[in-house]
Amino acid sequence: MSTTLSASTLLAVPLAPLVGAALAGILGTTFGGNVIGRRTSHTLTILGVLIAFILSAMTLKSVAVDGARFNETIYEWMVIGGMKMEIGFMVDGLTAMMMCVVTFVSLMVHIYTIGYMEEDAGYNRFFAYISLFTFSMLMLVMSNNLLQLFFGWEAVGLVSYLLIGFWFNKPTAIFANMKAFLVNRVGDFGFILGIGLIVAYTGTLNYSEVFAKAPELGALGFPGTDWLLITVICICLFIGAMGKSAQFPLHVWLPDSMEGPTPISALIHAATMVTAGIFMVARMSPLFELSDTALNFIMVIGAITALFMGFLGIIQNDIKRVVAYSTLSQLGYMTVALGASAYGVAVFHLMTHAFFKALLFLAAGSVIIGMHHNQDIRWMGGVRKYMPITWITSLLGTLALIGTPLFAGFYSKDSIIEAVHFSNLPASGFAYFAVLAGVFVTAFYSFRLYFLVFHGQERYDQNPDAHHDDHHADAHGHHDDHGHHEAHKPHETPWVVTVPLLLLAIPSVVIGFMTIQPMLFGEFLKDAIHINLELHPAMEKFAEEFHGPLAMALHAFSTAPFYLALGGAVTAWYMYMVNPALPTAIGRTFKPIVTLLENKYYMDWFNENVLARGARMLGIGLWKGGDQGVIETGVVNASWKLVGGVSAVVRRMQTGYLYHYALMMIVGILLFMTYFVWLAK
Repeated sequence: MSTTLSASTLLAVPLAPLVGAALAGILGTTFGGNVIGRRTSHTLTILGVLIAFILSAMTLKSVAVDGARFNETIYEWMVIGGMKMEIGFMVDGLTAMMMCVVTFVSLMVHIYTIGYMEEDAGYNRFFAYISLFTFSMLMLVMSNNLLQLFFGWEAVGLVSYLLIGFWFNKPTAIFANMKAFLVNRVGDFGFILGIGLIVAYTGTLNYSEVFAKAPELGALGFPGTDWLLITVICICLFIGAMGKSAQFPLHVWLPDSMEGPTPISALIHAATMVTAGIFMVARMSPLFELSDTALNFIMVIGAITALFMGFLGIIQNDIKRVVAYSTLSQLGYMTVALGASAYGVAVFHLMTHAFFKALLFLAAGSVIIGMHHNQDIRWMGGVRKYMPITWITSLLGTLALIGTPLFAGFYSKDSIIEAVHFSNLPASGFAYFAVLAGVFVTAFYSFRLYFLVFHGQERYDQNPDAHHDDHHADAHGHHDDHGHHEAHKPHETPWVVTVPLLLLAIPSVVIGFMTIQPMLFGEFLKDAIHINLELHPAMEKFAEEFHGPLAMALHAFSTAPFYLALGGAVTAWYMYMVNPALPTAIGRTFKPIVTLLENKYYMDWFNENVLARGARMLGIGLWKGGDQGVIETGVVNASWKLVGGVSAVVRRMQTGYLYHYALMMIVGILLFMTYFVWLAK
């Protein structure tokens, strides 16, 4: 029997991290006089996130076991006409799952940060930022209306800007955070247009009321076009998701976000920011189900992102950037699932991906610390014997990422492939090819990274560049390697770094097996996600083929994805362990392709030299031609000159002689008489 959740308990979930962020950000920084120290700052923020996680876990239990639900207003801000602007929570299976994922990953990142940022001058400020990030994401996923959704949407964008540019004296970090900010503004413009259209035609911001009016929206045309209104709304909303969830061509900001410290890379890529777009589309499933055009568009964009961003991971040498491009590719997989109307599969992969991607990023950070802040995988090798905990957890995360049977990533990734296979949309053919090919690509670059870092010849003493660090920056933006140089042997990291790795490794292995049945084929997401099974039967067909998680894993050993993943791993082993000269030879043979990949398909060049310069030239044209030429010269200056000229003429007529005024009166009367006589004719 359904029960109701406590409003005060739910309110405490986002407020606990907010209080921790406020205390650390005000009392622990120069702004507030540095009243509290480092230990107090990280204790307060970790305690806030821990409280949020415990309450989220209790909420998840109530939702999953007791059938509890919540959809009420917490605070009414204002009423304009009949439209209410309010703060409210909608808690169902989708929200409860997201709350737990966000708070658990954030908690692991907070603990990890104690070790990773221990010598950074901005220690307290960083804890304030990541706690504020957690608050923003919780407000987004818990919202029951579009206003609060947009608030959380923009808040995570703002905090990501602060975190990517955390080392604000480092030019590349400032460029990266501005790039993220501007690219997301493009997506957010489409997002707010979609919200505006919903409000204009429904008169409400509340989810439930909007969804109730969805059939009416589906019957309306967009004025002046042959398009359906719902198609325009959904595409506008998805453009917002393209920015936040880094879909082609608005993906360019995400790899550069690596300029921020590793803990925030993990938080952005795993549980916050990039997952916001996937969550939003899943939440808006009653709208997206009404437009096959929008679903096809989503599927094509996701397929391009899944495959072509994976190719870029092959040629990366920075350990964090390899993992970053894997995030782009996996976000493409989630988006493809959304396009196939497999919304539950998309959020299922979102959940599993959050655990193993956070694990991989934090493991990469552990390697960076252990390698004395070298990030170039070409100068690693043989790290396994020096960092056993980092090695085994990295291997588990890698196996989950490539979709190894029984691991978490296998269940969600194979479910996406199956859902696309059963989809009846025109774009499903291309999408199916992309997600299948992406399996091989993902396994190849993942095991390339794994073998170059943990196996083979030790190369850390051959590094020609002493500073690859993204880690500790001083007040002038210079990096501190703590007196270590690449000739020093690697070492395992302290417990505050390795414990989060071990805790994240557990769900990376088992969470898929444990949750696939209730999430995809049970009642857990039934009232959160709407699918028109008559028009989009992919999930219904998939359900007919599903016979339990163990049977699915055993069957996988005879399917194409398994052999593609195995082929990718074996190819990486041969090319980088057995015959390391082969990649160089292939690079010379296919130099044009390698150049294309190294320049990231020239997307950055196009944005900077075509779009940015075009916008600059347009701005100069509007300034000089429009503002100075038309407005200042043609309107402002011309108007006062005209008035001045007329005034000069009229002034000459003001002689002060009575007979001149009498003459003008007579002339005026004659003119009026002539005019009226002409009218009479």
